[in-house]
Amino acid sequence: MHDFVSVSLSDLLTPWEVIADRVRHAAKADFVLVLYNPRSKKRDWQLGAVQEILLKYRDRDTPVGIVKRAMRAGQKVHITTLCEMHTMEVDMQTIVIVGNSKSYVFQDFMVTPRGYLDKY
Repeated sequence: MHDFVSVSLSDLLTPWEVIADRVRHAAKADFVLVLYNPRSKKRDWQLGAVQEILLKYRDRDTPVGIVKRAMRAGQKVHITTLCEMHTMEVDMQTIVIVGNSKSYVFQDFMVTPRGYLDKY
């Protein structure tokens, strides 16, 4: 794991424009992006809007991890791609982890190296 940014997609207390701007800056800076509160019954469009922002800065095949009910009964982990992210079943008990330009899938894991391969 390398540096990452965590952003809530809930616009109940933070204006959507602020959230979108944070996502845009994180994408430009090539951070791994952890999204929480991605979708609720009343807020069902934000994840698709974030996907559109990210596709301007990231490859469509960027790995995306979907973790539902982390460390609780019924935990589910799925790895998909940025272009398929919006089709995944997510709710308020889900975190979405969007890789950066160096992220890749190895076996059943999403990996983001810290840069040691370039150094040595």
